[in-house]
Amino acid sequence: MAKEKTQARREHLAQLRAAQKRKERRTAMIMWGAGAFVIVLLVGLVGFYVVKESAASSLDGVKSFAYKGSQHTSIKVNYKETPPVGGEHNPEWQQCGVYDAPINPENGVHSMEHGAVWITYRPDLPKADVDKLKALVTSDYLLLSPYPGLKSPVVASSWNHQLALTGADDPRLARYITKYKQNPSTTPEYGATCTGSGSTAALASDNPLPTAVPTPAATGSATPAPTATPSS
Repeated sequence: MAKEKTQARREHLAQLRAAQKRKERRTAMIMWGAGAFVIVLLVGLVGFYVVKESAASSLDGVKSFAYKGSQHTSIKVNYKETPPVGGEHNPEWQQCGVYDAPINPENGVHSMEHGAVWITYRPDLPKADVDKLKALVTSDYLLLSPYPGLKSPVVASSWNHQLALTGADDPRLARYITKYKQNPSTTPEYGATCTGSGSTAALASDNPLPTAVPTPAATGSATPAPTATPSS
């Protein structure tokens, strides 16, 4: 009987040890699994943040064009892009700064030829968003004005480049300004002023441009008809 009891105790202890080992293995697997899950979750969150920030600040959405500079005209121009990014333009450039009403695109294009970034927005953009845009125009070579007919709430334009923005809070706007304002490799007349003599601060409503070159008025008097000479 004593041997049988001893053997039973040994078997019971062995069963307890085996159960304890299985429990420890399960606990270890749960801990390793939880740790791996946390690591995967952290990696995923970091990756999502990086992708999100990269997408938010990327300038891959910038469209490029190939207009030549130094093409002046005193009449209105039928531009292909809205707003325009280059082409023929008025001899007067628009003084850089903030405008609360539309300006002539022909003057704005000339400012971009000098290296300005022209920020345009829909006329119905909320005032709070317009104020945010105005706060950005704190240095020279920046133009801000409403522009009817925009497909996007806000559009940033410079000579031969343009970026449609989701609004005043779009983080790409600041990067666009940094890259394209007075960019020597994209500005046809790099170093030219955006203010001073030769510029205009007039709004489109105050300075309507003709649609055609005016025909010069006739000058001088009419030539008299020849007089017949009587024969002798």
